[in-house]
Amino acid sequence: MTDALASRRPQPSLDRLVADLVPPPRFAHARLENYVPDPQHPSQAEAKERVGAFARSLERPGGGGGGLFGLFRKGAKEQAAHGLYLDGGYGVGKTHLLTSLFHVAPGKPVYGTFVEYTNLVGAMGYMKAVELFRDASVLCIDEFELDDVGDTLLMSRLIRELSDAGVAVVATSNTLPEALGEGRFAAQDFLREIQSMSDRFDVLRIDGPDYRHREGLVEAPELSEERVLAHADGADGATLDGFDALLAHLKEVHPSRYGALIDDVASVHVTGAHTIDNHNDGLRFVVLVDRLYDREVPVLMSGLDVSAMYTDELLASGYRKKYFRSLSRLTSLARDGARLAGA
Repeated sequence: MTDALASRRPQPSLDRLVADLVPPPRFAHARLENYVPDPQHPSQAEAKERVGAFARSLERPGGGGGGLFGLFRKGAKEQAAHGLYLDGGYGVGKTHLLTSLFHVAPGKPVYGTFVEYTNLVGAMGYMKAVELFRDASVLCIDEFELDDVGDTLLMSRLIRELSDAGVAVVATSNTLPEALGEGRFAAQDFLREIQSMSDRFDVLRIDGPDYRHREGLVEAPELSEERVLAHADGADGATLDGFDALLAHLKEVHPSRYGALIDDVASVHVTGAHTIDNHNDGLRFVVLVDRLYDREVPVLMSGLDVSAMYTDELLASGYRKKYFRSLSRLTSLARDGARLAGA
């Protein structure tokens, strides 16, 4: 009998959450050398160069600030670190650059999404989190979000404290469009949010289209329910869920556990998919798609074209950047799924 995501009740331990603070499998081989800038958008090549220079500075006294573990000896004077913030639309390579930095950083680099950090801090407590990250050479934060005041203030405090202790911080943006302004990052809004860190935090804007669309492959073939069911029946590591049952189950599982929810899953099959018309279901589904994309898990879905996953109202809302990122990633996963099914 094929497994179902809706039958899973993951209970990841605190140790598991800490162990997961590394780049996802999709970016395990991401390096500056294989980041290919779009020649039509010079900011991409500039960002690649700046990130490389920042990585090299981590190894030098007075550079990025992290990686100098002598600073953390008892009685040693701590030195505030300088940080980078990579801003840009989805698919311009921000995560590739961030994980490239992680792979070459000296000492003990730490990597996670904004949501993963806030969940971990909530699970272990603020002071324990500070102690855990205090010895990091660089704290990499992907998909920094400004859509929850409490989480934003928590992370701003954590960033300031770790930066003051000499831990370099590099982040990518994933803010509400109201803060972005015409899809562009409002640097001063974020810099005010982190206050004391603002004078040593460089914002790099990365322009360009979604790399997944550079070759014009922006659609995924629609699959029939029969084809989805047939592939699920014969595939190892497959899961099979009705769309409504899956959405209902996501309400019962905290988003911090969505990674554990798809442990050992080789492909996800969903029948009866339909357009999502509310933020509660929509934002939870966005997180699930993010975790599936991180792990390169193909999705085989029947019921609708994935481009119609969210209503026009949701796509025009304050969370539209998240929804459009999700559509881009889901389309990529659905194309992978269609290839598996021979479509």
